[in-house]
Amino acid sequence: MKTLTCVIIGAGYAGIHTVKEIRKLFKDQVNKYPLRLVMIDKNSFHLRKVLMFRPAVTDQEIRIPLTKLFPEGVELVQAIVSEINTEEKKLLYVNPLGVEYEMNYDVLVVTAGSVIRQPEPEQGGIALSSLENAKKIRSIWLTNLKQATSENNPRERMRLLQIAIAGAGISGMETAAEMAYYARKDAKDFGLDPQDVKIYLYNPHQRLFLDGPAKVGMKLEQLLQDIGINTMHNKSVIKEKDGILWLSNGEKQPVGLCIWTLGLQPNPMLSTIGLPVTPEGYVHVDVSYRVSDMSGIYSIGDCARITDPVNGHVDGKTCKEAIPQAARLAKIILADLEGRQAPVHESYIKSFSIGLGPDKGLTWVNKWGLDFVVTGKLSWKIKKYTWDTASMLTT
Repeated sequence: MKTLTCVIIGAGYAGIHTVKEIRKLFKDQVNKYPLRLVMIDKNSFHLRKVLMFRPAVTDQEIRIPLTKLFPEGVELVQAIVSEINTEEKKLLYVNPLGVEYEMNYDVLVVTAGSVIRQPEPEQGGIALSSLENAKKIRSIWLTNLKQATSENNPRERMRLLQIAIAGAGISGMETAAEMAYYARKDAKDFGLDPQDVKIYLYNPHQRLFLDGPAKVGMKLEQLLQDIGINTMHNKSVIKEKDGILWLSNGEKQPVGLCIWTLGLQPNPMLSTIGLPVTPEGYVHVDVSYRVSDMSGIYSIGDCARITDPVNGHVDGKTCKEAIPQAARLAKIILADLEGRQAPVHESYIKSFSIGLGPDKGLTWVNKWGLDFVVTGKLSWKIKKYTWDTASMLTT
């Protein structure tokens, strides 16, 4: 009996859960569909991207070796996919040494995820877009603190202790909140007054949290204010240069550290490997996650534009949505192999959970037309559980 080769491209949240769900579902199908499961990723680890701010404020490790998540039963290939040949059902990939290989597949799942937007180089500051940049942010902040301890000029000391977060989406709010806690803790460790650390969150819109009701945005602003974060609405950061922040309204402000949190954009590799993409760069899929006009290829997660066939709602690009998508995809693949009707996409419950530093957070759920809001330690536990579940760290 022919072994079924299923290849998953990408070891982000959608990718690791796809592997988990396919293994679980096909465990009882081994006599009918002997399975060879292959995961390809440029890294040898799963990066907990939603926690990118942690290495910027602490020494926390946010990489999980793929061998820890999948110690057996999955072939792990560290490489970058360069081309998909749909006619021959073959893909080409390049390993870290630059050597190109090819691999045949029967089923291909693209979970290449998204990339974090970056400012132009001339805009200065540091984008919280990679593990390396997060560590650089940490290094600069500690250098600022060290310099501030011996700085005699009050205005220069004030500048060194001023932090700007450029971008007030969820990642911006969470980064600001973590900085508010840990940066002030660092200042105290250096013998400085923690209250001298000033954190500004720059929001180009009129309010926070455009994905939910205004009252939740107002609540978030109050919670941020309670932990010492100044939210500046209708102001965008244009650039940071030589310790000066240039704003969209013409203002200039002194700053010691500028962190860009500009959100996500589709992975640029999607179009280069031959997949059909939308004008925005997301993979075209049908209601059962099949890539348009490409037999045997599926796509979920950040990289795909997934729409609810009932209400037209477009799924967000969060780790919580990748989990049910992966569970449904495994059933779709089996249904397609058996030639029967496959499940279709259903929207995830409308909810967001936002971490606001240790033991603090806000969770919003919209159900039956009602808004439910949870704050404080319970919300923090919900958020932490979401983070851990997304990275398969819960039992």
